[in-house]
Amino acid sequence: MTIKPIRNDDDLRAAFHLLETVFQAEEGTSAADEREILVALIEAYENQYYPIGPADPVEAIKFRMEQQGLTPRDLEAYIGSSGRVSEVLNRKRPLSLRMVKRLHEGLRIPYESLLSKVV
Repeated sequence: MTIKPIRNDDDLRAAFHLLETVFQAEEGTSAADEREILVALIEAYENQYYPIGPADPVEAIKFRMEQQGLTPRDLEAYIGSSGRVSEVLNRKRPLSLRMVKRLHEGLRIPYESLLSKVV
């Protein structure tokens, strides 16, 4: 096993290439141990240099709508009238705390996503 620290994107590409060779390794083998170490190194590097923040609130709502086959009319129970739903989805009206709470409780959209644009 020859694993080196990941210090730049070239090292990252090399780590991914090495990971491909051990990705299907059988548990309990040295190759599986190597896979675990590579995954940890890659995750640490990506978290430091390519962090992924919470989703945009409107994008989070639209994603949940797509997942569950919901229409804007289905959001009225969480956001309010059809006009208000339209304003939120078109980014003309921000989410109120009441809307955030209802969307979280009713559609299980994480608070982190619904509140990510709040200053």
